[in-house]
Amino acid sequence: MIIDLRSDTVTRPTPGMLEAMFSAPVGDDVFGEDPTVNALEAKTAALFGHEAGLFCPSGTMTNQIAINVHTRPGDEVICEQNSHIYHYEGGGISRNSGVQARLVEGNRGRMTAAQVTACVNANFDWLARTSLVSVENTANRAGGSYYDSETLVQIYQAAQQHKLACHLDGARIFNALAASGQTTLQTGACFDSISVCLSKGLGAPAGSVLLGSRSFIAQARRVRKVFGGGMRQAGYMAAAGIYALDHHINRLTDDHKRATVLAETVAALPYIKSQLPTETNIVIFTLDERIPVEAFLQKLAGEGIKAVQFGPQTVRLVTHLDFTDNMLDKTVSVLKAVAV
Repeated sequence: MIIDLRSDTVTRPTPGMLEAMFSAPVGDDVFGEDPTVNALEAKTAALFGHEAGLFCPSGTMTNQIAINVHTRPGDEVICEQNSHIYHYEGGGISRNSGVQARLVEGNRGRMTAAQVTACVNANFDWLARTSLVSVENTANRAGGSYYDSETLVQIYQAAQQHKLACHLDGARIFNALAASGQTTLQTGACFDSISVCLSKGLGAPAGSVLLGSRSFIAQARRVRKVFGGGMRQAGYMAAAGIYALDHHINRLTDDHKRATVLAETVAALPYIKSQLPTETNIVIFTLDERIPVEAFLQKLAGEGIKAVQFGPQTVRLVTHLDFTDNMLDKTVSVLKAVAV
C-alpha cells in the first residue's frame, strides 16, 4: 500500500467521476460549443454569485489570466509574501503581465485591510500604479490557514476605496469554506474575480474555473488563447469538475479530521522542533537537527509513505480524497516509530 501525502493533487478519479467523464457530451470549447464546459462554467459562477466563468487547465493559468486582465505593464499587485502567485507560478506576474509584486508580511498567510491600504502607492509618476490585490484562501505555505469573513469584507472595501481590483486565488477555497462556515455567495461578494481549483480537495484530475463579470471573462477568454489554454473537447474534464462540485464538497471535513489527527501525532513526537497550526488539510512541521529531512523522508518512503520537503528541515503532509482511515492509522504508527 502506497500512501501519498505529498499533495491533494495526487488523487485519482472515483468510479462515479469516471462514469460522468465517459458519458459527457462534448464540443469544441474554443468555439464555445462544448455543452459540458458551458455547464461547468455556469454552475461555478452561480455558486459564487458571479456572472460568468472560464474553464482552464490549471489554477496557475486562471491566476495569471486574472492578473493580466486586471493590470497593465508597470503596475503593482499586492499579495502576501508567501502567496502562490509569487512563489509557485514561475515568475508569471512579471513574465506574463509585466507587473511587480508588493509583498505583505501577513499573519500565517493572511493580510489585513490596513496592510493592504498601507501598500497602495500614491499617484506619483515615479511610483508603480497599484491596481490589484490578490488573496490566497487557504494559504498553502502557512499550513492551510483561512480568512474569516469579516477580514475579507474589509479587504474588499479597502480595495474598492482605492479603486483596486480584488482577486481570490481559491486553490483550496472549499477547504476554507468547510472550516469557516462561510458560504460561496459570501465569498463571491468579496472579489472581482475568483480562481476555483477542481483538482485538489475536490479530486478532479485537472482544471480550474476563473469567475468574474461577463466583460471580465470576455477579456479572459482572449488571454487564455494567448497563453495556450484554449482546449477543444474539454467537456470530458469539465464533467469531472461538475461531479466534484456535486459530490466531493461535503466530505472535505473528513480530510480536515484526519489532518488534525496527524497534527496531534506530530506534536507529541520527540524529534519535532516546531509545527504550524493545522486548520484544514495541511500539516507542516520542522524537524530538529537530530534527523536530517532527507533521512526522514527516506524512512517514510521505506514504509510506503510519500511526503515532501517544504523548506529547510521542514515537511508537509496533505490529506485528501484518497487518504483513508486505514492509511491514517499506518501513517500515525510509522511517525511514532521513526527513530532519531
